[in-house]
Amino acid sequence: MYFYAARQPILDKNKNLFAYELLFRDSIDNVFPEVDGDIATSKMIEASQFNLGISEFTGNKPAFINFTLETMSKGYPAMLTPDEVVVEILETVKPGKKLLALCKELFDKGYILALDDYEHQKVWQHFYPFVKIIKIDLHKTSFDEVKVIQQAISAYPHIQLLAEKVESYEQYNEALEHGFELFQGFFFSKPEMVKSKNLSPSQVAMAELLYETSKPELDLASITSVFERDISLSYKLLRYANSAIFRRRSEISTIKQALVILGSSELKRFIGLMFAVNVNPDKPSELINVSMTRAKFCELMANEARENVDISIAFLTGLLSMIDAILDEDLASILEKLPLAQEIKDTLLVGKGTLASLLRIVSFIEHAQWNEISEELTELGLNKDKVIQCYHDALVWADEQTIQVES
Repeated sequence: MYFYAARQPILDKNKNLFAYELLFRDSIDNVFPEVDGDIATSKMIEASQFNLGISEFTGNKPAFINFTLETMSKGYPAMLTPDEVVVEILETVKPGKKLLALCKELFDKGYILALDDYEHQKVWQHFYPFVKIIKIDLHKTSFDEVKVIQQAISAYPHIQLLAEKVESYEQYNEALEHGFELFQGFFFSKPEMVKSKNLSPSQVAMAELLYETSKPELDLASITSVFERDISLSYKLLRYANSAIFRRRSEISTIKQALVILGSSELKRFIGLMFAVNVNPDKPSELINVSMTRAKFCELMANEARENVDISIAFLTGLLSMIDAILDEDLASILEKLPLAQEIKDTLLVGKGTLASLLRIVSFIEHAQWNEISEELTELGLNKDKVIQCYHDALVWADEQTIQVES
């Protein structure tokens, strides 16, 4: 069985990752609106409990999972620990005595409860002592209505408001000003504004390395020279090459030795990750995580497509697919400054070819738009279960790498 789910980040007001909402689908061919809510939740719990550990899928962050009255009554939330799950009560569930009793029971056991797509009714005041998070869809609820909700919960300071469908930094800032503490949506993946700025010396060095490692044949002398001009990069390279994941018998003490031992593929991966992590430290770390997930996904899928794609090019293309959001700059302007292989630039700017299709596929998965994927899969001759497995593997890998590279 394959676990057809996407995860959408939930960030706090400092843009730090707070949790993920898991967006379930029965399969790529079966879009969620056609799946009964009880079945959706049941399959989500089954998959996370018995097939793919939920902590593996969410990087040990809490998972918001939708529950119906039926699945709550059957005790499904208790199949996951209070640390693993936020019990998100679907907006279709009507407030009543049975639901209130279930909420109190879960609250007493230490579970966090959230109300999904909240529409204010006075009857919900009986639930406020047990609810920690109220999710408000900014597309459906005006800020005047938000003020009414805030007044209603004023006696319950433990309740946090979560803004859903935040699609831009303007919306994020406006919601922040209106007292929201948590934010869900894809605002972090779009540039705050279009502007031009110069790369720092360290960023220039990494850009040089990106170019050098995109060549078919590596020029070891040129690469060594770039590292030797940047103390910070040299330190991180040596630390990475000496890390336990490579299980070296003896320590590496020179730049050249580190480059030789790492080898071409691992070196290209390291440089790409370093560029993504350090190019704009003010950006949410989850944005970098998404970029890394895309990079690994494209690398894993490169050998699965009908047309052969260089895995190093695939990795770097996926990594740079969100560079405009990371740098807050127009994509064409950024790529003009970076000495990258033309294949990468063409993919990102024109959006044609195998790699562009892979990027569209991973973007559809991120948004749980399964019905949009079929045409791309057919064109590339890809197996849908393999695609989902590669996406899950890429998520796990990206979570691990973010910790290693930032440390």
